[in-house]
This record gives sequence, structure tokens and C-alpha cells, in this order.
Amino acid sequence: MIGAEGPIPLAHYMGFANAHYYASRDPLGVAGDFITAPEISQMFGELIGLWLADLWMRAGRPAASYAELGPGRGTLAADAARAMRAAKLVPPIHLVETSPVLRTAQRERLPAATWHDDAGSLPEDGPLLIVANEFFDALPVRQLVRTAGGWREHLVGWQDGRFVPVAGEVPMDALVPEVLRDADAGSVFESSPASAAIIAQLARRLATQGGVMLLIDYGYAGPAIGDTLQAVRRHAYADPFVDPGSCDLTAHVDFASLAATAQAEGVQAFGPVGQGEWLERVGIGVRAEALARSSPTRAGDIAAARVRLTAPGAMGQLFRVLALVAPGWPVPEGFA
Repeated sequence: MIGAEGPIPLAHYMGFANAHYYASRDPLGVAGDFITAPEISQMFGELIGLWLADLWMRAGRPAASYAELGPGRGTLAADAARAMRAAKLVPPIHLVETSPVLRTAQRERLPAATWHDDAGSLPEDGPLLIVANEFFDALPVRQLVRTAGGWREHLVGWQDGRFVPVAGEVPMDALVPEVLRDADAGSVFESSPASAAIIAQLARRLATQGGVMLLIDYGYAGPAIGDTLQAVRRHAYADPFVDPGSCDLTAHVDFASLAATAQAEGVQAFGPVGQGEWLERVGIGVRAEALARSSPTRAGDIAAARVRLTAPGAMGQLFRVLALVAPGWPVPEGFA
């Protein structure tokens, strides 16, 4: 495509690369490229399930459906479902997943689930309990770079046998928030139109059908300047412009932008708060103690997992939690 038409937007490059990457492998675990919170400890998914069940009970116990975007191996959904059952919440499970490799892993844990290629086909007949853990960070981002001639889009070209980022020629100043337009030359502004479109679509669903969406990812509250594009291969950082499709390309999530998009569709937004703070508020300490009592030989591993999920120097501060709640639904726990 680049050879025929010239450099392409970074968002297209990222989209093509990640589509191949996720379709061709299970990227999780020690043998993969990265590990997510549900794979670190069952506590993560269980607390999400109990959090959903609490909100559901206070909303009057409606006939709701559980939906997860990018559910990995299905570990989070399985742990959440087990916890929800203890609270008498047994919703049908819907998984939005396009990877045939990951669908196979999910089917082993959740044989009764229903799979979807995109969020548009999720049930329309009742409230949705939606979870998105480390989903939005893998969606394409548009990057604009400040040049001597103004803001231009970051494109990807082919030069000397490798992919290289280059600045486009079309002025893009109007797409940069006014407060950031006078940033220094070389500054980068990121946005994710794909993320905004999905959030708007699901927020409209929540406003109409009821329910909640819990979004957990690493990110920041924008608008802000910064190039956050990164590649991970075998649990180490890699060059995002080398061997696209063989490593995971991600970018930090702008929680403020997604919250504003959802609020424009009529839903309530709570957070973001740090993952560690949120997990402590919803009871990870109590759950860790209970697990340690039932399995004393695993007490050290359980304590280490809690630290990894909650400590500021681990996942506790970089990862953030945002809740989008339908109008008329209760205020969710864990958000001060």
C-alpha cells in the first residue's frame, strides 16, 4: 500500500499490524509477549464480578447481559461469572473477539458464551454489564506532530528497507486542542477516533437499555502532549516500526476524552481512579486474606499478586479505572 500510494497514517499502520498480531497467536503469559491482570490473580476478575453484582442488586436486579470487549483467554469473564453466581447473578455471557486463536481459549472456559465480531451486535433487549480490560490501549491512535510549519499528521513510510515515521503535508492545526497548539516543535498529540466511536456507540446503548461499563487500562487524563506509542515482544519493549504484526502495538488511553464522549451521550462517568486504589476500595484486602486462609501454602503468592495489582510502582497507579453508568442507575462503589 505504501509503495503504491505513499505513506499511510500511523492509525492505519497500527490497525493493520495489530489485526494480524491478535489473529495469529495467544499473546498472553510467560510464553507470550505480556501478561494482564486477570492472569496474575483470580482476585481481579472476582472483584469485578462482585462489583457488577452489587450495582445490579442496587439497580433492582434487572435481566441483564454480561459483555466483555477483548476478553483474552476468558479468564476474567470466568472469574467474574463465578463471583456473580455467588450473588445470584447469572447473566448470559457475550464476548467481543475477532481472534480465532483466542476464541478457542475462551471456549474452553466459557462454552456457553456467545461471540461477536464487534460491539454493535450485543443484545438490545436489556441492561448491559460491560467490561473492557486492556482493550482500548490496542486500538489505533492518530498522532499529530508539531513541525516548523504547524501541526501535521504522523504517517508511516518506507525508506532504506524499513518503515519510518514521517510528517504529512496537510495542515492539522484545527484537530489539536487550542490549549496545546503552541507546543514546542517535535511535540506529539494523540487521539483515538476508533476508541471514541466505540465509547459513543456503547454509551448510547447504556443510556437506552441501562447498565454499566467498566473500563480498565493504562493511560492519563488529557488533553496532553506526548508520544505513547509502544511495542512489546517477549515481555520487553521493541521498536514499533520493525516487524509489524509480530509484536503488540499499544498507546496510552486518554480517559478524560472517553469520559467526555460518554457523557455527551447521556451517561454518568465516575473516575478515573488508579487501579490500586479502586481494588483496595472494593475489597482486595479482604479477598486476599480469605484466599490465604483457605490455601495457606499459597499465601505468599497471593500477597505478591495483590502487591503487583495495587502497588504504585507496579500496576496500581499507571492503570486506571473508569465507570460509565446508565442514567438512573446507582452510584458505583470504588469511586470517591
